[in-house]
Amino acid sequence: MRRLLNRLLPKSMRSQAVTIPVIRLHGTIMAGGSQFRPSLSLASTAGVIEKAFAFPDAPAVAISINSPGGSPVQSRLIYKRIRDLAVEKNRKVFVFIEDVAASGGYMIAVAGDEIVADPSSIVGSIGVVSASFGFTELIKKIGIERRVYTAGKNKATLDPFKPEKPEDIERLKALQLEVHDTFIDLVKERRGARLKDDPELFTGLFWTGKKGLELGLVDTLGDMRTVLKDRFGAKTRLHLITPPRGLFGRKLGIFGSSERPAAAEIAAAAAGGLLDVVEERALWSRFGL
Repeated sequence: MRRLLNRLLPKSMRSQAVTIPVIRLHGTIMAGGSQFRPSLSLASTAGVIEKAFAFPDAPAVAISINSPGGSPVQSRLIYKRIRDLAVEKNRKVFVFIEDVAASGGYMIAVAGDEIVADPSSIVGSIGVVSASFGFTELIKKIGIERRVYTAGKNKATLDPFKPEKPEDIERLKALQLEVHDTFIDLVKERRGARLKDDPELFTGLFWTGKKGLELGLVDTLGDMRTVLKDRFGAKTRLHLITPPRGLFGRKLGIFGSSERPAAAEIAAAAAGGLLDVVEERALWSRFGL
């Protein structure tokens, strides 16, 4: 009973220190990932999210976001898991943006009841982008013949080893518009009247945290420790929720083991993830990071 009363009292009347669980959602957002190159997805984040909301006596959950975006599906799944637990546990959610919360990163950020950004953070990029590579000239130069057999005339749509077809591009753009509309609806639902009536708000542009405050994309400027101590009292403590130690950490000796991953494992992971690395680098570089 004392803990419950302490949680409900104004910060000036609290007799005990308040502990706020903190989640760090940092990185690109995509399904899959690997032990060699982790990424944000519902599968990789569900554990820490649920652990944070199960933290005893916490009046709120703090989430640190630093992401240039990625998969719209995984972004929305993470967003929804946060909101579902916030409602179920009756916890307020504070989101703190570090370098960037753009595209899917911003989609996750709107799960917060309050969004706090650094003045120099990058926010926004409310849009949808699809990127790939074309290798038609490369396979000609190295003498490779591409052979594809399908049942269904559209099964090889946008094959990177074949020339693009205008009808395939048009179909992709139609899909992007549907995903974009879903993104816009979600932002409007969460931010409501706080959003300014600006014609460029949903065009995919991005801004600094300072400008984002003017546009209603964030609620205030600041940092996690200062804001939470101001809201919950000087005795407020932050407790970082960390994922369980994985096999990869043990193999690398991060946790004291002398074992090392086999060279073949590393080579296979490097080769298989090369394009993912390029795509990830491109996502960050769009924001000068």
